[in-house]
Amino acid sequence: MSAKDRPNLRDLEITAYSQHGYFTVAQARQGGVSAQLLNYHCVTGRFEKLGRGVYRLRGFPAGPNDEVRSAWMAAGPEAIVCGESALAIFDLADTIPNATHLLIPRRSRGRRPAQGVALHVRPDEEKVAIVRRDGLPLTTPARSIVDALGRLQPEQAEMAIKQALRLGLTTVAGLRDEADRRRRSRMVENVVARLDV
Repeated sequence: MSAKDRPNLRDLEITAYSQHGYFTVAQARQGGVSAQLLNYHCVTGRFEKLGRGVYRLRGFPAGPNDEVRSAWMAAGPEAIVCGESALAIFDLADTIPNATHLLIPRRSRGRRPAQGVALHVRPDEEKVAIVRRDGLPLTTPARSIVDALGRLQPEQAEMAIKQALRLGLTTVAGLRDEADRRRRSRMVENVVARLDV
């Protein structure tokens, strides 16, 4: 076996370090690491399997968004953290989401979500503006608020909007624009009307 044919565990670990200790089975395959070798290193304690296609370096320090990161990596590189999950990462909501909310392209909709994951579908051609936090792609604060409005209690929606405005993450005009795009203008106007802005 030549050096170029050998599994490259060192590069896989470097990739994992750049992703908070996580890597996917696809990334392992790119480095020539087989399923059998992954399984061997899980048994011996080098890696741990977290879910469908997602692994982690054992002993890597835990982070505040590990559950979201694992779900996002399992959903694939086109997934975007959205709705209540994005609001929690932006620290705009005082609720704990009942699931990890991910936005995926329509062509991926046949995927069965892992337990505790809610998949939301977008048109394949839609260009979604993202913001990165802790290495995760999130929908913008305005879109996250607008997308979550129907699932938030009125007080939670008000708090999310107030916080986003106070922190300069969006503006009332930005919320209205996003609501127009998402056809949820009335919902946003109902909340904005109750605010002191």
